[in-house]
Amino acid sequence: MASQFSFDVVSQFDEQEVDNAVNQARKEVEQRYDFKGSNTEIDMNLKEKTITLHTSDDMKLRALHEILNGKMIKRGISLKVLDYGKEEPATGGSIRQVIKLKSGLESEQAKQITKMVKELKLKVQAAIQGEEVRITGKSKDDLQTAMQTLKGQAFDFPIQFTNYR
Repeated sequence: MASQFSFDVVSQFDEQEVDNAVNQARKEVEQRYDFKGSNTEIDMNLKEKTITLHTSDDMKLRALHEILNGKMIKRGISLKVLDYGKEEPATGGSIRQVIKLKSGLESEQAKQITKMVKELKLKVQAAIQGEEVRITGKSKDDLQTAMQTLKGQAFDFPIQFTNYR
C-alpha cells in the first residue's frame, strides 16, 4: 500500500468535444433563417487554439455567441475555456472576433490554488509542476477534502482533477 497519495489539478479541455460543438454551431447557423445571406462563418484552428467568428453585424455576432455557448454547454465544456477577444472590423463592413481556448494553468492561477490548499490547514502539500498542480498527502480523506474545496471555488478558469494515485 502506498504511503503517499496524490492527484493533479489541471485546466484543460477535450479538443474533440470542442470540435464537435463548433461543427454543431456551424450546422445551426447554416439552417437558421436570420443568418441567410449574411456570410457568417465559424472557423476553428486547434493548433493555435482559436475560434474565429465572422459575420455581417453586431446583432448576428451576439446570436453566434449564444449558439456557440449553447453547443459548448451541451457537450460538457466549461464556458470558462473561452476567452473572447475584441470585436474588430473586417472586410466589407463585417465584424470578426477571435476566441482563444484557454488550456493549462498559468503561474498566477497555480499559485492561487496552492495558496488555497495551504489555507485549509490539512496535512497535504501542493506543488506547482509546469501547467498543473500536484497535491500529495498521506490521508485519502484529506485529499478528498481538498478536492471538494477546490471544486466549490468560483475560479475564472476551469479545473479538472487527474492522475489519482
